[in-house]
Amino acid sequence: MPVTVLKQGDKVRHPKRPEWGVGEVTRIEMITRDGQPDQRAWVRFPSVGLKTLLVSVAAPEAIGAGDAVDIAARLHAQTTLVDVEARREGGWLGEIAKKRPEEVMCSLPPRAVDPFLSASKRMEHTLSLYRFGVSGAGLIEWAIAQSGLDDPLSRFSRHELEEFFKRWRFELDAQASRLLQELRRDRQPVEPLLARAPAAAVGAIKRLQQSRP
Repeated sequence: MPVTVLKQGDKVRHPKRPEWGVGEVTRIEMITRDGQPDQRAWVRFPSVGLKTLLVSVAAPEAIGAGDAVDIAARLHAQTTLVDVEARREGGWLGEIAKKRPEEVMCSLPPRAVDPFLSASKRMEHTLSLYRFGVSGAGLIEWAIAQSGLDDPLSRFSRHELEEFFKRWRFELDAQASRLLQELRRDRQPVEPLLARAPAAAVGAIKRLQQSRP
């Protein structure tokens, strides 16, 4: 039967704890419970902080999502290193999970590239990714989000992470540039999106706009 399945970045509400507000899924772990695929989700709520939920039990409501989807279909959207290796090792969707770690680490999240989302939605998520930086704690925060690992340095050296980040940032700039062209073609302004974007995103968009012939 179709079940509600979450992915990193989803906005959710706990049906039994509405006072917690709308939280954001920061991490997902695929598990098997009673012989069925399930998820453990780490959700950061504005009023109570980080909470760990068993999705089949808590049944969090995805905000702005459509109908529940089949878990196998939604697994296509799970792109962190942990997600890919869980599928490979667990036998789920093994054929699509045959990615090298560096491919996973340098790939953009589905919401930034999903052709079924509007250009403005893709751009909104793309701009939000500029919150990550290569200096200080920013690199580790990016690596945690990208890999799904609690301690990315247990798997990769800092030099490797820096190289992955450079390639990832190149892909991010390229996607932002493509989306700028798409928005311009559809006569949709980017300024309202920039008003809510990180400062680094605003700088990147200005640089991309100036580089256009």
